[in-house]
Amino acid sequence: MLQSFQNCFKIPELRTRILFTLGLLIVYRIGGQITVPGVEVRVVQEFFSNSGNTLFGLYDMFVGGAFTRATIFALGIMPYISASIILQLLGAVIPFFQKLQREGEEGKKKITQYTRYGTVFLAAAQAYGVSYFLETIRGPASGLAAVPDPGLGFTLETIITITTGTIFIMWLGEQITERGIGNGISLIIFIGIIAELPNAIRYEYQHYLNNINLNKGLIQEIFLVGLMFLIVAFCILTTQGIRKIPVQYAKRVVGRRVYGGQTTHIPLKINSANVIPIIFAQSIMFLPGTITQLFPDSEFLQGIGGLFSTESLVYWTIYGLMIIFFTYFYTAIVMDPNSIADNMKKHGGFIPGIRPGPRTAQYIDGIMTRITLPGSIALAAVAIFPFFVIRQFNVHPSMAQFFGGTGLLIIVGVALDTLQQIESQLMTRHYEGFMKKGRIQGRRG
Repeated sequence: MLQSFQNCFKIPELRTRILFTLGLLIVYRIGGQITVPGVEVRVVQEFFSNSGNTLFGLYDMFVGGAFTRATIFALGIMPYISASIILQLLGAVIPFFQKLQREGEEGKKKITQYTRYGTVFLAAAQAYGVSYFLETIRGPASGLAAVPDPGLGFTLETIITITTGTIFIMWLGEQITERGIGNGISLIIFIGIIAELPNAIRYEYQHYLNNINLNKGLIQEIFLVGLMFLIVAFCILTTQGIRKIPVQYAKRVVGRRVYGGQTTHIPLKINSANVIPIIFAQSIMFLPGTITQLFPDSEFLQGIGGLFSTESLVYWTIYGLMIIFFTYFYTAIVMDPNSIADNMKKHGGFIPGIRPGPRTAQYIDGIMTRITLPGSIALAAVAIFPFFVIRQFNVHPSMAQFFGGTGLLIIVGVALDTLQQIESQLMTRHYEGFMKKGRIQGRRG
């Protein structure tokens, strides 16, 4: 494997792509340290010190801590992700977007352009909300205002700054995809999450020193490292697991040539929805905690927030059921059995023993329903496991997020995708891949 990494820098084109990608990711991390003008960062961080189990903590994880630092990249790439998901959902219900999705490369270009417009709109709207929110922040201990000089000038300045930052990140992602290696948008989210790993290790080490007399010894820490490897392996299996449906294409004679006749398969992923169900479920489950943080004097809201705290059995039961529900919901949107069956019928393909047309669609839908159940249960187990680690092994919360949940699934998925692209470049130029036996099968494999 080390030899394969050395080979990556022996190929001039691949070396240029890797260095170009690393350079733009460094630019993104530098921008994540520049604070919005007119904001007292220490007051903002004081306010967000206990925001881990709120929507603020979830959002901050995706942007690499830029939100709680009130930087020019506070929104990260999330407006672009939101616009993409919205257009994907609209493609399932609005004929205009359905037509664009079927137009191939030209339709894809138009959808990308609409996604950019939607990103600007969402970024501007969210930036206005951030500016208003920053003006209301007061330090819990110091009582100082996060914005010493609020007003229309600060609002306009914040909207322009943060919106421009989001557009710049979107441009960085597109440049990485076009001229670098890997998916640029995914890598930006990946680097934001992985950037918190050094701090998490430092916090866990301090937590270990503080609790060394409470039966938290070195053997338990070694066991946790081994447990993390097992969880990563389980996430890889969940990400790559597929059900192959055999497809036979009929022979066609055109002139003197014979077309078709080959046998292939349709790869149906066990987890077609990826991390989207966890994000949806977390957004809803963190909502009570966010509201209670905004209204600390309300006894009624504090009681509701306690019922939905991470220490409540109600929380975990509802959270797991919501992940299973959203997995089925999102899979039904992104996977259309009727469309798959129609495309097979147009190209002369059929599943052996199944009549083409509606029968094929019903067969594919039945298989998707069955394989989604274990996939959704596995997804719920991965999402819940970090909180289990906190309670059973007394792991620091910042380190526990790397034992499962949204962050680990994104890290595993993006890493597999990027390694698969690098390996394809190596194999094309007659170099060995990262493994002597087999090949890395990423999300595009």
